[in-house]
Amino acid sequence: MTGDRVPIGRRVAYLRARRRLSQQTLADRLGKSKSWVDKVERGVRRLERVSTIREIATVLRVDAATLLGRDAQPADAAERDEDVASIRAALSAYEEVRDRPAPVLPVDRVARHVAYAWTAFQHARYPQVVELLPSLLGGVQRTYAREPAAGRAAVVEAHRLTAALLMKLDEADLAWLAADRAMSAAAGDPVLVACAAVQLGQVLRGSARARSVLLAAAYRIAPPDLAGGCPPELALCGALLVQAALVAARSGAERASGELLDEAAELAARVGDGLDFHRTAFGPTAVELARCAAAVELADGPAAVARHRQAIRRDGWRLLPVEHRAAHLIDAARAYLQADDPANAARVLLAAQRLAPYEVRRRPSGRNVLAQVARDPKAPAAVAELALSLGLV
Repeated sequence: MTGDRVPIGRRVAYLRARRRLSQQTLADRLGKSKSWVDKVERGVRRLERVSTIREIATVLRVDAATLLGRDAQPADAAERDEDVASIRAALSAYEEVRDRPAPVLPVDRVARHVAYAWTAFQHARYPQVVELLPSLLGGVQRTYAREPAAGRAAVVEAHRLTAALLMKLDEADLAWLAADRAMSAAAGDPVLVACAAVQLGQVLRGSARARSVLLAAAYRIAPPDLAGGCPPELALCGALLVQAALVAARSGAERASGELLDEAAELAARVGDGLDFHRTAFGPTAVELARCAAAVELADGPAAVARHRQAIRRDGWRLLPVEHRAAHLIDAARAYLQADDPANAARVLLAAQRLAPYEVRRRPSGRNVLAQVARDPKAPAAVAELALSLGLV
């Protein structure tokens, strides 16, 4: 009687019967009427409040997760720590000092492995990426040691991916190490440096000094004439301008952020949506999502909400990678909270949960927003149930 498909009212009735309580006794202990209990058990009345669910669970002497028909998942910190430990070990490994070196794979095969891992990341299959990364990092490093020129791009891309994933896990220090490794391997190649700098900008968003690094990388590859620029280099330059704009917003420089985003929008108009050059997903819609994120950083909830509503109506919205859309929905939930609209914050969180469950269930920033929304007395029952099942409230 505790499966997810069993309505909560029926679980209340089942657990009440197990405790040999009548409807009237349960009602008395809750300070409710017998009619109220009867309607809950028949599914006529929904349990909307976290506090009510907890009170019923207390009277029935079960935890809230059991009442909801789910196993308790309090923080899954141990699992996240294990994921991080495996990646840290891979970043710390030195293949040249091993007694029995592993075989070196051909460059083209390593490149395919890196591309596959990036695709998994962009589809928000983060546990799969965690599983792939340790062997992937070792493989690209061995190939790079054997063929430095041919293997350099794979090393840069693998470490970019590692930094991106570690930011999802809220491991900024280790993400910085991965981004720095990508920058070091890219040295001397302006395009690869620009690619690595995109992730460096994500990692160092709280550092005002990062803006100058990002702009230097952007302008180094910017074509002298926009009309003559090819879409891949325009996209890479634009993605760096977006990261610089978000760094500016984080530091409170609203005007600079807006100017950089306007500049990025000019490039985006020439690139278009849906092409994803250099794993940036850069285009007009991505710039609009960045405007929303910048407004959130500047604590301007109403402006961020307006940007969000405009952006998701664009044709390019569904052309973005799943990861990009789900991450934006977390930003949108923060925007709605800033605008004192917990109902819509809950709505977009549930949309993110359907699109990419990991973003809400395991990503620290997603869990934090979920906890904030669930604590609001007006939070919908579905959000309250999800937060309770994850041990967040």
